[in-house]
Amino acid sequence: MMNDLSTLWQNRDFMMGAYNLNGALGLLFVLAMIDLVLKGWALWRAARMSKKWWFIALLLVNSMGIFPTIFLLMTNGEYRKNTGISTKRP
Repeated sequence: MMNDLSTLWQNRDFMMGAYNLNGALGLLFVLAMIDLVLKGWALWRAARMSKKWWFIALLLVNSMGIFPTIFLLMTNGEYRKNTGISTKRP
């Protein structure tokens, strides 16, 4: 395993230059971080609202943030009502 990693590390300049992956890797990293935040937030809300089936679906489906965003938008009103968070600003 270590030998394979060292071979990849030695050829990193060729791989990045030949396939021009520098910008794509940065974009992929940003999208992965956004997906991680959205999925964590949606899982937290599903657990807090005792929505077991939503929690399982959110945990298993990988949709790059689309499914968690839909869940968060759908449950926003119900969550605010249950927690007593006011939508009006002072």
